[in-house]
Amino acid sequence: MAAENVDVVVVGMGPGGEDAATRLAQAGLSVIGVDGRLVGGECPYYACVPTKAMVRAAGVLAEARRVHELAGTATVTPDWSIVAARIRDEITDNWDDTAAVVKFEKAGGRFVRGWGRITAPGEVTVATADGARVFAAGRAIVLNPGTAPAIPGLPGLDGTPYWTNRDAVAVTEVPESLIVLGGGPVGVEFAQIYARFGARVTVVAGRRMVPNNEPEAAALLTDVFTAEGITVRTGARARSVEHDGHTFTVHLDDDSTVRGQRLLVATGRRIDLPALGIGVLGLDESAKSIPVDDRLRAADKVWAIGDVTGHGAFTHTSMYQSRIAVADILNQHTTGAEYHAMPHVTFTDPEIGGVGLTEEQARAQGLTIRVGLTPLPDSTRGWLHKTGNQGFIKLVEDADRGVLVGATSMGPDGGEVLSALCVAVHAEVPTSTLREMIYAYPTFHRAIEAALDALVPG
Repeated sequence: MAAENVDVVVVGMGPGGEDAATRLAQAGLSVIGVDGRLVGGECPYYACVPTKAMVRAAGVLAEARRVHELAGTATVTPDWSIVAARIRDEITDNWDDTAAVVKFEKAGGRFVRGWGRITAPGEVTVATADGARVFAAGRAIVLNPGTAPAIPGLPGLDGTPYWTNRDAVAVTEVPESLIVLGGGPVGVEFAQIYARFGARVTVVAGRRMVPNNEPEAAALLTDVFTAEGITVRTGARARSVEHDGHTFTVHLDDDSTVRGQRLLVATGRRIDLPALGIGVLGLDESAKSIPVDDRLRAADKVWAIGDVTGHGAFTHTSMYQSRIAVADILNQHTTGAEYHAMPHVTFTDPEIGGVGLTEEQARAQGLTIRVGLTPLPDSTRGWLHKTGNQGFIKLVEDADRGVLVGATSMGPDGGEVLSALCVAVHAEVPTSTLREMIYAYPTFHRAIEAALDALVPG
């Protein structure tokens, strides 16, 4: 089969791939964008965007239920049909990517729906519904394959009608009860959403909730969930699953069981490196990720961006890497990728924002640290906010250099408060300078000042 000569082939049109393909096409290169799924990836259809609309709806219910503590009385009647309709019609366009494809092609690119695989250096073969197409990329191949839900090999799970995040986003009715396997961001966000809409929810969280965050965040979120009627099971893991046609029964390794009408499996994501054919480039297909340099180069004329690089399964990481890879492909000068101030937010209530290293990670790197923590309810804004004011600011300082290497902002709009701490960690602003700043009063971010005052040797 004769190969069609083009400048660039982008395999995977998730957020970073779509961005890179569009930028390169706008630069005048001939670009083929390839994906067997929806253009835009998981984020706009099954993850970041629709779930945050769900979080917003659930948050409004929670605020309405707090009226009696602050402002009067209110009767709250949840209606999931409003949420489902918004996700279908407004957020995902009924899971149709036509608008995204048209936008990319108007930028000058060409989209091929199918599964791309590197079949020789500089060559990508795409398996489409109409057969294979081969492209010879003269300038660059960009890999942005994204991930899929990782399903554990639990006895009895296969063949049951369990949910992944993709199912949980698209449902039209709230179940009476829901078991969530996994205490990471996906699991805890869905748990709180469905609980606030009336489901009885049990989270099987393994060692602890939100394990990539500070333990104080896990403890507080567990307390909040318990107060909201969500059952949190930690210290136990799923051993097997049964489904009798109506009810799921999950057997845990402490010999207890959990039952629910629905089961959401939120136990991580997986990357299929062998499907990319990177072995022909001399890369290890059995690895967990593709190693790249600070310009995102994976091999000669091959760049990789997004989850596949192992630098954080976040849309913002993929978009950040896209700009750097595109600049390198176009021979433009740019600063190389840096990950010491990687931000992440879990959109529970209270919201959990983190950047850089946790206390445990800093210790593991052998740093001499100082740690400062201040509870938000003790701050003026927290006291004024009253109900729903749970949270804290935690700072991790490299005491030898006098700069923050990590921080957590948990509380109302915790991800927004995190922005100031992201700047401090990224730019390595001296903590002495942070102490000399003026913090607006009365704000949640003013608690940063109190956390600085609380820094003590770790």
